[in-house]
Amino acid sequence: MATAKAVEKKDKPEVAGEAEKIKELVARVRAAQEKYASYTQKQVDYIFREAAMAANAMRIPLAKAAATETGMGIAEDKVIKNHFASEFIYNKFKDTPTCEIIERDDTYGIRKVAEPIGVLAGVVPTTNPTSTAIFKALIALKTRNGIIFSPHPRAKNCTIEAARIVLDAAVKAGAPADIIGWVDVPTVEASRVLMSSVDMILATGGPGMVQAAYSSGRPAIGVGAGNTPAVIDETANIPMAVNSVLISKTFDNGMICASEQSIIAVADVYANVKDEFLKRGAYILNAKEKQALGKVIVNDGKLNAAIVGQPAVKIAELAGLKVPAETKVLIAEAEVIGAQEPFSYEKLSPVLALYKAKDYADAFDKAEQLVKFGGRGHTAVLYTDQGKADRIEEFGQRINTGRVLINQPSSHGAIGDIYNFRLEPSLTLGCGSWGGNAVSENVGVRHLLNIKTISERRENMLWFRVPEKIYFKRGCLPIALGDLAGKQRAFVVTDKPLFDLGIVDKVTAILENMGIETDVFYDVLPDPDITTVKAGVKRMERFSPDVIIAVGGGSPMDAAKIMWLMYESPDVEFDDMAMRFMDIRKRVYKFPQLGRKATMIAIPTTSGTGSEVTPFAVVTDDATGRKYPIADYELTPDMAICDADLVMTMPKGLTAFSGIDALTHALEAMVAVTATDYTNAMALEAIRILFKYLPAAYNEGANNIRAREKVHNAATMAGMAFANAFLGICHSMAHKLGAKHHLPHGLANALLINEVIRFNASDNPTKQAAFAQYEYPDAKGRYARIARYLGLAGKNDDELVEALIAEIGKLKKALDIPASIYLAGVTEKAFADSLDELSEMAFDDQCTGCNPRYPLIAEIKQLYINAFAAPQ
Repeated sequence: MATAKAVEKKDKPEVAGEAEKIKELVARVRAAQEKYASYTQKQVDYIFREAAMAANAMRIPLAKAAATETGMGIAEDKVIKNHFASEFIYNKFKDTPTCEIIERDDTYGIRKVAEPIGVLAGVVPTTNPTSTAIFKALIALKTRNGIIFSPHPRAKNCTIEAARIVLDAAVKAGAPADIIGWVDVPTVEASRVLMSSVDMILATGGPGMVQAAYSSGRPAIGVGAGNTPAVIDETANIPMAVNSVLISKTFDNGMICASEQSIIAVADVYANVKDEFLKRGAYILNAKEKQALGKVIVNDGKLNAAIVGQPAVKIAELAGLKVPAETKVLIAEAEVIGAQEPFSYEKLSPVLALYKAKDYADAFDKAEQLVKFGGRGHTAVLYTDQGKADRIEEFGQRINTGRVLINQPSSHGAIGDIYNFRLEPSLTLGCGSWGGNAVSENVGVRHLLNIKTISERRENMLWFRVPEKIYFKRGCLPIALGDLAGKQRAFVVTDKPLFDLGIVDKVTAILENMGIETDVFYDVLPDPDITTVKAGVKRMERFSPDVIIAVGGGSPMDAAKIMWLMYESPDVEFDDMAMRFMDIRKRVYKFPQLGRKATMIAIPTTSGTGSEVTPFAVVTDDATGRKYPIADYELTPDMAICDADLVMTMPKGLTAFSGIDALTHALEAMVAVTATDYTNAMALEAIRILFKYLPAAYNEGANNIRAREKVHNAATMAGMAFANAFLGICHSMAHKLGAKHHLPHGLANALLINEVIRFNASDNPTKQAAFAQYEYPDAKGRYARIARYLGLAGKNDDELVEALIAEIGKLKKALDIPASIYLAGVTEKAFADSLDELSEMAFDDQCTGCNPRYPLIAEIKQLYINAFAAPQ
């Protein structure tokens, strides 16, 4: 024990001194990197080129040094790796922007700026000690990062020499003197201190080293172990497949982690594959030889380092075997996959397992098992006929590897830019979460950059979408329907009262005179339900119309729109169509294109819903009572015919409620967060007309033709406004209040609109809706603008808002609309029992998101309470 303590005391100062040296090294490289971070793209590209060319020029001496120092691999192949790490990497990234603004889109106000990460730790393996150092040094220089190498102890001299060559060339080209550094005496403690002191670790090495990098507390990019299976199916070009495997597996004596470890040949070609390997210089072990070599390959469940990168003949000698001197690869036939089969491990040498598969499906199964056993996420290969697209697709989907190569030598194919020019060249191959890595790609310069996005304020594109044709003026019906000349069959959707009144006859008579066959469906209910819609669709399918005409108020139009949709797209799902959305352009569900089978015409017989020009419809599931609010511009009718002759006999109550509904449409569209100059113009004029003419239309009916026509036009104008600007919480609350307490929709809006205006008209709302059209709370100013447009008086915006509310109150009184929910017939108990449910449902209504003041549920609840007993 005394001796142990003495050693411990002696080591502590050495460890502390070693740690201080590493920290001083990091400080020097960090100072250089901070200076280098200010370099321009032109300066960086020149340094990158000069460093790459210097490394390339020394590819042979570095290869010889690596082979000599490590005693592994083939010097000539290491020359190719060094050449690849310098020339290929330079050519791939020479034109890649890595400094300042690397992407710019002025239209959308987006700029992406590349910033360096800082100081990197480059962990280098003994298998690729010079090429990996060159690769990492070059991509660090290209991205304005500093890098400090931690070499493998058995390859430190050649790794340091590679780093020195790149550094000297970079400094000569203008880089700061300490931009690349290295640990002179690599130890476990030195690596630990280094990895804990840098900004990112770029680790290539054994599983222990990679795990240490990820456990360091610093961001790390590491790579997992490879155990590449190569499937040869019955359609493959056998000579090409076998030759590709031999090219790959003999390259640098199989030390590239992507090299093939097991071949899986389909039974139909298994013998041919064996013969081809024998013909090309492979040696296939017999059972006794396999057993002997298996004991050498794996020791205590781990790969025997003594075979790594050694030639096949030497590996055979380690097992006491004698094979021909020209043997390229040792192959053992195997059946089992797992720890009990040494040949199913990653071998990093010219040694292969050979499995027989019943068919390609069985081969895919075996490939999956090999990847799962050891090599998850790395690389897999399929040799097949290039025309077997389905088979290639299946293999790609089943195998969990970052690289799935088709008809390529694995070592060369995986590192990229040789057998597929779009696969990024790299000597650090990520394995994703399958292999415990942060990335699943070939690591390149973009992984060593912080990308800063500068996003300027840009409002989304706006629109004004209405029917292609809108006809209006008393008596326009026959002229407008004349546009349907050439149509063959018209399917008319309406309700029983309108059918009985003979209004539909006016439409069908004109159509029949034009030679258009008609079929009238008049079973639409006040709340259109799915059963009725489906019945209408069945009639449509039998009749095969090329035009659909909705005649009536909101209910026939809603029903006709949904029938149109189901007629043209029978497989639509209501749950998908009714899915909530924040922005109609970014919704999850994409509506099918309508109009391929039939044109949609809307003819309103009420003045209020605006449905003839909107993309909205509501349908009820009569089995569950659930309402489906459907919204999409595909539902917008192709033509609207607004003939005031059809509304002359509207009942007084319907005139009042539908008129106030139209007014609410315009008021909410005017202040909606998606309002535009186009919708404002429609909304303002609709409001003015309704205030001026709605009382006369209500009181005088058909005796005041002008008033009726003006109100009818205003309702359609308000519809066009809210079809494009949408609505707000007055409609959200009215939807729920009306449905729960059986109040007409227009009445529900009338009972709530004054409270909603007061709520919205705040310069300091609890929450403001988060959409780009409002730069700041402006609803008060917009309400004041309406008041001024109406000629109302007020010294400031607050007074103008109150004047507008008072004017609405006068209008409602003139229309005999009750002043509160209570006076509309809802009892106090019924209201109290439903209040919480109403508040939450209104909050979640589709209209809420466009309200200028985003409400809390508690605020909606208070609005309901205020409206329940609102004074005159």
